[in-house]
Amino acid sequence: MLTPFTQKALRVIKNIPEGKVMTYGRVAALAGKPNGARQISRLLHSMSKKHDLPWHRVVNSKGKISLKPSHGYELQKALLESEDIKFSKPDTINLKCYLWNASVSMKRP
Repeated sequence: MLTPFTQKALRVIKNIPEGKVMTYGRVAALAGKPNGARQISRLLHSMSKKHDLPWHRVVNSKGKISLKPSHGYELQKALLESEDIKFSKPDTINLKCYLWNASVSMKRP
């Protein structure tokens, strides 16, 4: 059984639209734990396949991919680029342009 936090986080992640991204911290805050960014990282790692999550749309607070080269970085970047998300140098997403501002309704159970 999933905790209420996990259920909310999964819902937030599933709703990130194509061509937009969210930060780990913002997902955690919308799910009820403003300091839960690391939990979101673990959740994405362990549940993305099972829950068919658009894991590639979650990036760090600097607009960068947190995965290391040869450990998923290239795949995540390719998936984001396939959704017309542009990277500036050095491999940074402009959060002012691509950050999804989920509605307050995402906070509701």
